[in-house]
Amino acid sequence: MKEEIDFSAFSPTDYRYAVAELRDYLSDEAYVRYKAKIEAAVVQVFEKRSMLKQDLCAEIVEAASNVTAAEVYEEEQKTRHDIRALVNVVRSKVSDEAKPFVHLGATSYDVVDTANALRYKDAVLNVIIPDMLALERTWIELARREKNTVQIGRTHGQYAEPITFGFAIAQYVNRWGSQILKTKEASKNLVGKFSGAVGAYNATSLVVDDPEEFEREVLAVLNIKPAAISTQIVPPEPMSDFGHSIISSFSVLANFCDDMRHLQRSEIGEVMERVVADQVGSSTMPHKRNPIGFENVKSLWKKFMPHVVTMHLDQISEHQRDLTNSASQRYTQELLVVFDYCVRRLKSISERLEVDRARMQENFMRAKDNVIAEPLYILLSYYGHPDAHEYVRRKSFQAYKENKSLKELIASDEEILLYLEKFTSKQRERVFDVEKYTGIAAEKAERVASYWEGVLKDL
Repeated sequence: MKEEIDFSAFSPTDYRYAVAELRDYLSDEAYVRYKAKIEAAVVQVFEKRSMLKQDLCAEIVEAASNVTAAEVYEEEQKTRHDIRALVNVVRSKVSDEAKPFVHLGATSYDVVDTANALRYKDAVLNVIIPDMLALERTWIELARREKNTVQIGRTHGQYAEPITFGFAIAQYVNRWGSQILKTKEASKNLVGKFSGAVGAYNATSLVVDDPEEFEREVLAVLNIKPAAISTQIVPPEPMSDFGHSIISSFSVLANFCDDMRHLQRSEIGEVMERVVADQVGSSTMPHKRNPIGFENVKSLWKKFMPHVVTMHLDQISEHQRDLTNSASQRYTQELLVVFDYCVRRLKSISERLEVDRARMQENFMRAKDNVIAEPLYILLSYYGHPDAHEYVRRKSFQAYKENKSLKELIASDEEILLYLEKFTSKQRERVFDVEKYTGIAAEKAERVASYWEGVLKDL
């Protein structure tokens, strides 16, 4: 069922780019629920250690599982403190005998940092990684399908040497596969804490003899590891590395979009983003079929890529903690939502990407006269020409100036015949039948596709 859109929301992330499956992890309602999980985990360890009666523990766990964001936000209007508001709401739902154990030994960022690490990890492993894998499979299929489709390679926007379109896609298969692994690893490396207001276990050491073990037990309930040492906050590097993995992955998407968008230019026209029947490309030019999907993803990358700077700035906190990251870190979930939206959108676009093989061939044939320059120079050098690069460069310039083909000029140059006669038939074919001068592009595309297909099975 389609989600109802709240058009009164401020952020386009909410009404334009939302991913419904991420609400269970990244919405404010989810954030409150995750923070309440920390409070529940603490009393569960108290109960395990026989420091809290089982029925009182059950009371608190039940209360924590029923806290809503609305209740907490209403309470926060009085407390002006989000975690104390959460604690007060939980306490309001339990007996007087249970109340003292709610939040006992904790500081706010034991709860906040651990909750953020948990929900981001869960969001990535349960929603974002599966979506990244789905896009990877789509690109693998595309690389395989087009592995033999000859395309002119381009460097600096100029014709270079022949490749295949599948080989070009295989570059992204490899880059994206690597990012999937890095993102998964970074999410698993996120850590929590339960070490108190300055990280020295001052509070918990009053009630337990082994505060570090107590911390490990609390976080084990939540399936997350503790930081080796912390201040009031966890060390920021795991979160910074996590954010970097997302933004680095986003950059791969942006690069793919640039490549496909340029191949869709009217003067190139080698691919086309298939549009729906009623889609409008321009408010005044009815013929337009714009690459809006690729452009939108690139635009969203431009908006969220600078967040990596913010995350690095958040690594700086004075002494045991200051508040300069408290507002800026609230936008990390927005980065995750928009990134996943773009992953899903590119999967959809890639599935319906139209490859114009005839146009690729036409563009290739336009470049074929110049393409022979590299293999010709290489073989002339191999067979002993003293300055093959300069010779071919001069002939290429002559061909351009006289509007002739390089092949024609070479064939009529008696000075070079002695070297040409040394070429094997296979070498001659690759020089002068340039469609065969694709190296191992097709084989490489297949090998890359097979490699990452195998990795995906393990994931």
